[in-house]
Amino acid sequence: MNDTTSGKSRLTLLGLGAMGTALARTWLAAGHPLTVWNRTAGRAEPLAAEGATVAGTAAEAVAASDLVVVCLLDDASVGEALADADLTGKDLVNLTTGTPAQARARAEWAEERGARFLDGGIMAVPPMIGVPETGGYVFYSGSRALFDAHHSTLAVPAGTAYVGTDPGFAALHDVALLSAMTGMFAGLSHAFALIRKEDVAPGDLAPLLVNWLTAMAPSAYELADQLQSGDYAKGVVSNLAMMVEGNSTMLRTAEDQGVSAELLTPFMALMERRLADGHGDEGTAGVVDLLTR
Repeated sequence: MNDTTSGKSRLTLLGLGAMGTALARTWLAAGHPLTVWNRTAGRAEPLAAEGATVAGTAAEAVAASDLVVVCLLDDASVGEALADADLTGKDLVNLTTGTPAQARARAEWAEERGARFLDGGIMAVPPMIGVPETGGYVFYSGSRALFDAHHSTLAVPAGTAYVGTDPGFAALHDVALLSAMTGMFAGLSHAFALIRKEDVAPGDLAPLLVNWLTAMAPSAYELADQLQSGDYAKGVVSNLAMMVEGNSTMLRTAEDQGVSAELLTPFMALMERRLADGHGDEGTAGVVDLLTR
């Protein structure tokens, strides 16, 4: 369904939290006719002033457009919001954060109701939406036909990365990246804890950490190559035996500084297990096998 005046695709957006509102404003600014709905109706008022059509119910909002984007609190809220909506012939894009299993189940649920389904994992925070230079993007998976049909509209708020027909792959990629980020935050927290009681300004350590982590980030390519080839010693410079020995220095330093090592010790314990199994010439690829057994 296109607006005959602007030539821009009409769409519906359910959910006007911080992310939903950012998405809505970007589509409106680009000239897309937009119908919105939110459980708390007051959140829609500012968008009405900017040109959005506000629907009284989620079902009414869904009926207004062929393309329906959902950005709600969780998977349960998606089911609740769409319970009374007629999804026959609709293209449903779910940008609600969830697990791969939830995305797969929701895809089946949508298809049983006559809709094509695309799941999305947003790799951005609200201030990055509509600002291309920030590098924000969205993983998409599910119906390739839906993605191709609406790509120009979906690409308005942020970049797009289609990762496969399996509806769970967008969430899987999203959580994989977020998990790596969480590990980085753990390391940063430990590093700042080490200097907390010393005459070292956090602001002086920060650029050193950024430069060091940036230099280390390409090790992801080496790890991926080892996992794909099955040769866990391929290209290894600092092997597991060396790293485990080095861990003792990190642990002693933490103790001397009065800092808990609890953010580091789970990973170190896995390294020690792999070493004890006779894999001292490897890097850390074998830890992945320990996690997935």
